[in-house]
Amino acid sequence: MFQPRSIQSSLSFKDKLLSVDYILVLGILTLGIVSMFAMYSTDGGEFKYHTKSHIIRFSVFFLLFFILSFVQIRIWHKTSYLIYFIFFFLLLAVKYFGLTSSGSQRWLNLYFMNLQPSELMKIGLILFLAKYYHRVSIENINTIKYLFLPIIVLIAPVLLVVMQPDLGTSILIAAGGVVVAWLAGVRFKFFAYALLILIASLPIVISFLKPYQKSRILTFLNPDRDPLGAGYQIIQSKIAIGSGGLFGKGFLNGSQSYLDYLPEKHTDFIFTLFSEEFGFFGSLFILILYAIIVSRIIKIGNITRSNFGKLYCYSFGTAFFIYVVVNMGMVLGLLPIVGSPLPIMSYGGSSMMAMMFGLGIVMSCKVYKDTPVN
Repeated sequence: MFQPRSIQSSLSFKDKLLSVDYILVLGILTLGIVSMFAMYSTDGGEFKYHTKSHIIRFSVFFLLFFILSFVQIRIWHKTSYLIYFIFFFLLLAVKYFGLTSSGSQRWLNLYFMNLQPSELMKIGLILFLAKYYHRVSIENINTIKYLFLPIIVLIAPVLLVVMQPDLGTSILIAAGGVVVAWLAGVRFKFFAYALLILIASLPIVISFLKPYQKSRILTFLNPDRDPLGAGYQIIQSKIAIGSGGLFGKGFLNGSQSYLDYLPEKHTDFIFTLFSEEFGFFGSLFILILYAIIVSRIIKIGNITRSNFGKLYCYSFGTAFFIYVVVNMGMVLGLLPIVGSPLPIMSYGGSSMMAMMFGLGIVMSCKVYKDTPVN
């Protein structure tokens, strides 16, 4: 009965290196290198603050990803609840000690970086629920007793993030939690009930939205209602993407970007800048990279032995896909602007840290795929 564990514990460092999914590593590394060139373009073809900072952050967090890959999956399982509560208390700390910028209180000053705990909570919630449902039998998953705790651990951080206010990130956090519950086997009727409650409460929810959040929704429905105000970003984004054509205007030749028509080009709208410079085929290349990353995450979920590892990989892979879809849908005008960064590509240390942390756990599931989790 102890054979699988003894086999895993006796793996040499060489064996562990050989167990790494190098296709996933190559996909992440390629995307990171592309993001460096994109960031260089946002700085006007010079090594300014955003470019230097992004290169340092990607290098540090890519190394972190590789180190975390060799942490045993049993450790991630044992510490899942602890990790969630650490991130939750960081969110509480934001409420009382957080930095305020542009009317939002989302960051903690750690001196070496400004940390946005809501980004880390995307991973913390998935970890918590993956461990929780790992032990719940399929017969008990849909009983009220076993539905209560997941609802609490999902709603609590979402409410804290909404109060920052950061509606977009709160929706993405909730989406990650819902994905875990769905994959664990929670029945469709409970999601239908939740959707009905949400629809019924929309008038109340809308009354609590900030003016700029209401404006974003109205702008999504009709971008031309305020072309020089709330609709400016999405109009300029669509112009930039459309003007790229099939092959783009060329590296460092994006007129929308270089003439500063495109706001937030280094963060939420980095895909717009890339599409203008490299066109349809460049955008397709980015989509293929993301498809490779998501498919490798799912494949690792298929081969890992533990239910915890499977739930985590499937849920994180789906959530990662949602983050990409939301950002690209946003800059294409298919979704409201919600302030969602494009994973790995966008500028932002907290988002980069969270994604590399999540990917490190995925790789740990691959390296220790035969390790049982009790």
